[in-house]
Parts: sequence; C-alpha cells; structure tokens
Amino acid sequence: MTHHVILGAGPAGVIAAESIRKLAPLDAITLIGDEPEPSYSRMAIPYLLMGNIIESGTYLRKTPSHFVDLNIKVVQNRVQSVQAATKTVILKNGETLHFDTLLVATGSHPVSPPIPGIKSAGVHTCWTLADARAIMQLAKPGARVLQLGAGFIGCIIMEALAARGVKLSVVEMGDRMVPRMMGPTAGGMIRDWVDAKGVQVFTSTRVESIEPQAASEPSMLEKIASTIGIGSGMGSSDAGEPHSPVLNVKLSNGTTVQADLVISAAGVRPAIGYLENSGITCLLGVLTDEHLQTNVPGVYAAGDCAEALDKVSGKMIVSAIQPNAAEQARVAAANMVAYSKGQPPTTELKGVTQINVLDTLGLISSSFGDWQGVPGGAHVELTDKAAGRHLSLQFKDDVLVGCNSVGWTEHVGVMRGLVEGQIKLGGWADTLKQDPTLLMEAYLASAQGQGNWSGAQDERRR
Repeated sequence: MTHHVILGAGPAGVIAAESIRKLAPLDAITLIGDEPEPSYSRMAIPYLLMGNIIESGTYLRKTPSHFVDLNIKVVQNRVQSVQAATKTVILKNGETLHFDTLLVATGSHPVSPPIPGIKSAGVHTCWTLADARAIMQLAKPGARVLQLGAGFIGCIIMEALAARGVKLSVVEMGDRMVPRMMGPTAGGMIRDWVDAKGVQVFTSTRVESIEPQAASEPSMLEKIASTIGIGSGMGSSDAGEPHSPVLNVKLSNGTTVQADLVISAAGVRPAIGYLENSGITCLLGVLTDEHLQTNVPGVYAAGDCAEALDKVSGKMIVSAIQPNAAEQARVAAANMVAYSKGQPPTTELKGVTQINVLDTLGLISSSFGDWQGVPGGAHVELTDKAAGRHLSLQFKDDVLVGCNSVGWTEHVGVMRGLVEGQIKLGGWADTLKQDPTLLMEAYLASAQGQGNWSGAQDERRR
C-alpha cells in the first residue's frame, strides 16, 4: 500500500492530507505534528488573545474525530531527521517511518535575536497556543508590555495586546514600522497612527539587553504579615496569579523601559533544520519546482517552509501567508498521488505573489508584489497625510508590478488583481501615472479586454 507522510500539521499539512484522501481513498496517510494540540491556525492566535474566540476556535477542524473518520493517522512527535535516499523519517522518540511520498510542511519558527537576557522569565514569543496561554496570564489590563519587532506579524500581535488594555511599547530596528512591507512614507504614517493611539513606538532602535529587576526588600508590614500568614493588603497579588519579575529593557537610544512582559516578535524562519544532510536541497526554504517537487523525486514541500517562484519578480521566495500555503498544499497533494501511481505531474503552481493586508489599530494598509519597484521601472506616489491616505504604484513597462497603500481600502482587491494577474494596462499605465486613483477604471478596461474580468484570485480558484 502506498504511504504518504506529511511533516507538519498546520494548514498546509492538513489540506494536503485531506486532498490526498479525496484522490486516493485507499492509500495510507500519516500526518506528523510536533505540538500536543489539535491542528490549529497560528493566524487565529491574536483573536484568542483579544477574547474574540476560545481556544477551540483556533482549531482547523472542529470535529474531534475528523482525522479518524478520514483514516488519516496523526502522530504527535518531533522529526529528528529525514533520509531521502532510504525514504525514511526518524522521530525524536526513535521511531522510523518509511514513505513512498513525503511532504515537508513544517512551517516556520520564531527567530530568537542574540540579546542578553532574551531567555529570561517573562519573555515570550507569540507563536504557539502554549505561548498564548502564557501571554494571557501576564498581559492583564494595565500591565507594562514591551514588544520587539513591528513587522507584519508584530503588528498583528500588537493589535491583540492593545485590545487587552496593556500599556504597550514597541521597539523596531528599522526606520519605520513594517519595513519589509511598506516604504518610508507608508511605514511612517502607520507609526504616527499607532503613536496617536497611545502605543509608544521606538524606531531605528535595538534592544541591547533584558535584565530581571532585583526583588525589592519587603516592608516591615509585609514581613509581619508574612510571619503570621496573612496578606498585608498592600499590593499583594491574588493567590494563584502568575508572578514574573519586572524586566529592565535597555534600548540603544539610552532609554531603559520597565516591563512586566516582553514579547519577542523579531521575525520567523523556515523550520527545516532537521533536513540537514537529508539530500533535499534547501536555501532559505526548501527549493521546489512548479509542481512543488524538490530535487528528490517523490518529495514535495508546501507552506511557510517552501521556496517557490514569485511570478511577479521571477525570483524564488518564501511567501509565508496562509492562502499561498493552502494552494501549494493542494498542488503538492495532487502531484504526490500522481507520482505514487507512476504518472506525470497533474497540477502546476501558477506561482506565488507577495500579498499583505494589515489592520493596525483600525488603519488598513496593503502591500502587493514588488512594492519597492524594479530597475528601469516607473513609480507614482500620492500622499494625503491629513486624511491618512497614501498610494504608491510601481510599474514595469505597462504592467503594475507592485504597490503600497495606507487608508485606501476601496482599491485593495483591484491592486491585487492587477499585480497578480500581470495585466497589461496599455495606455492606462500612463493614465495611472498621472492619476493613480483611477485604478478601478484601469482594471475594468484592461482586465475585461484580456479575459481577466474575474481577477487573478478567482482564476486561481478554478
């Protein structure tokens, strides 16, 4: 019997397992995840922190027997290593699994910056359900919270923390917020907006050290109260409440900030360390072709750990967003089944695009494609800071290759359609360079003429 092994029980892994089951009802499928939780979406964790959902609301599938019903074996263990030559996966508990096809879908893990004290009690990442539980215990209303990083993920976490009523400070090494998604004007506008909402933001600043503050000497009243076994009533905490030392966070600008909780949101990296010496080629992520196959026949990759072709820039990129992960999983699954049957690949990935839409304390911003522009390309920018609106368009010849926007919500779908669809604008390109607000008119005229009326997103659904 053919055995499909999937490493990673997040969105890509789950969708791939389900897709294989539809195409191959009798094949064996093993889904391996390294957390003691039902499969869940990391993107739902901020909503858990906000209190909008309970923990089960993060689960990818709501029926407890879902995988049993599909005859998909779920293993909760960490992968130790993979050997492509022998088609084996070795788990941390020593168990060895043999596969006919393999999908690498282990996603990303948080980057731990080399900061003295980063491992101190009271310093947490915000990546797992276990992280969320710890944060919810400490991020009470009025708690002093310092967050490292104001990138895309950092801004989502910041939104959740602000909703919890904490006193929040954010430190970002870049000269603006979301520097990998926004240009200087847009990133600066987001910073000004956040600052006006009461969040203290330090840009162009590094955290130099984190040090637990020495416990203060208890007062005489507290000593007496402790001796006779009663609370002093002077700042004592309720029984059972978590205790974490106050942290002194030293910044490169000379400031020291005191925090009850530090959140490290300094970015993520593909979780593929276990593939060292596996025979599977990796750069930043696992290199894949248009069928999501690696350099090893029968071995595929999908999701945040996969490097795939960006059809706008023509470069191989890791595009760590859930829509891309889902599409990659479906393509990989179809080709895994075809490979197991000795057939050629049946499905091709049309490419990935850098897509980000962000809600930062009520301010909507977006970034698509090659937002920094291309050599020899044209650029037009429109900014109204008083109205909180900014639009930046990047062109290569008559094609929109990238864009940034802040506060321009009415054109988000149009911008994505133009960039993803690589629609030739013809004379409309010059019109947009004169008046970039005419995006809708340009899209309707150009996309209809090229048979792309439904837009790139609908095209990918078919």
